[in-house]
Amino acid sequence: MRLVLAALAVLAMPALAQSPVVSTPETREAVSLTVYNGGFAVVREVRPLTLQRGVTRLRFEGVPAQIDPTSLSLVSLSEPGGLSVLEQNYQAHLIGTQSVLDAAVGQRVRLVRPLGEAVVVEEGVLLSQPRQGRIIRLDDGRVLVDPEGTIELLSTPDGLLSRPSLLWTLASENGGAHRVEARYLTDGLGWKADYVAVVDETETMVDLTGWVTLTNTSGASYPEAGLQLIAGDVRRVQPQAVLRGRTDGMRLEAAQAPAALPSQEAFFEYHLYTFPNPTTIEEQETKQLELLSAAGVGTQRRLVVDASGQYFPFYRRPRPGAGGATNEASAAVVLEVENAGSNRMGMPLPAGTVRVYKADRGGNLQFLGEDRIEHTPQGETVRLYIGDAFDVVATRREVSNRRVSDTEREVTVEVEVRNRKEVPAEVDVVERVFWGDWEVVQSSHPHERLDSRTAQFTVRLAADAAETVRYTARMR
Repeated sequence: MRLVLAALAVLAMPALAQSPVVSTPETREAVSLTVYNGGFAVVREVRPLTLQRGVTRLRFEGVPAQIDPTSLSLVSLSEPGGLSVLEQNYQAHLIGTQSVLDAAVGQRVRLVRPLGEAVVVEEGVLLSQPRQGRIIRLDDGRVLVDPEGTIELLSTPDGLLSRPSLLWTLASENGGAHRVEARYLTDGLGWKADYVAVVDETETMVDLTGWVTLTNTSGASYPEAGLQLIAGDVRRVQPQAVLRGRTDGMRLEAAQAPAALPSQEAFFEYHLYTFPNPTTIEEQETKQLELLSAAGVGTQRRLVVDASGQYFPFYRRPRPGAGGATNEASAAVVLEVENAGSNRMGMPLPAGTVRVYKADRGGNLQFLGEDRIEHTPQGETVRLYIGDAFDVVATRREVSNRRVSDTEREVTVEVEVRNRKEVPAEVDVVERVFWGDWEVVQSSHPHERLDSRTAQFTVRLAADAAETVRYTARMR
């Protein structure tokens, strides 16, 4: 029966000439969003419709300007399976000065323009689009090129809309009231995570707060929307080119903290965060919502010297002074936090920037530095490179580098570490210069092999003291 109805509806489509039924966003019963950190979202909105049995043309107004029309699905919640979309058109020819005049080309217009001290009113036909230069042929035969004055339209051009819309041809098995849910993808909605970490006086604990920053340039607003976030790298095949909306004058709204933080669950190979309370996301708005809060989280502060400038996996950038046989470097300041329930954490952390603060003796928070973390699962360690130590510096010198045999080379290196602080300091010296089958055959300090190319030496320095790490390594 359904196939027969759809076939009859298709045959009847050319005869449809009635004005379409109009559904506006003001009639929404509910809207919910799932926002991805790739800059797009799934929108689900429920609206009531009154349809006739058979074929109905419907204008679904107020969709985002950056909608992907090919992603749309429409279902009837009141009569599942009883509604089908026969044809769909995306219309975004919006009313504006340019579009109105473009649509009026070939129509009669009235030109009101100054002529000396008088104001002249003349009528004629608009011959060209304004972007090509306004040309009007007056009724007396004269042609005016880019005349000054105001153009008045004698009739409103057809086909212009006040907001982007979808024009559907629907086939319904039964007439009457329907509750439908439209689901689609849109670009221009994205989110990122930002974190604030406040280090305590002993520098052994931090209070960590995570924030979600939502940005909406999709071309639509979403009042009282249910909100979910997906963290993870979701692949999209050949994404359409996105026309970025202007961000001038975007509003930044720090939303009130919800009654409860969002719940988190593993979803497919990603993580899904669901906020308990609805929130309004206006067009051209940036909104912040609290993602997590953890107090008294244990942390370890480390000083790491990478004078060779080669330890890319950890720092993701060269160290100061890298290159050459003799290198000068400051010790990197690193904070490590174990993301585990036993450490008052244990929530998967979306990628984002962590900004670190500490209160001075007067109680004023001072900025210590920042670093970006990638998506960090539960049980992993967060490592933050937040800056370079002022009073702990090092000099690296390659003492010798010689060929031992056709397959072996031996290198001797000295790294002098100087602690100019008034308190003792423990410093880790990392060397990522090894290749092949290597071993440290002689060393002034115990070492640990971190990976196939890296060794770490730990030096404990008294206040205002210096010490030299010397090692000889053989590589085959």
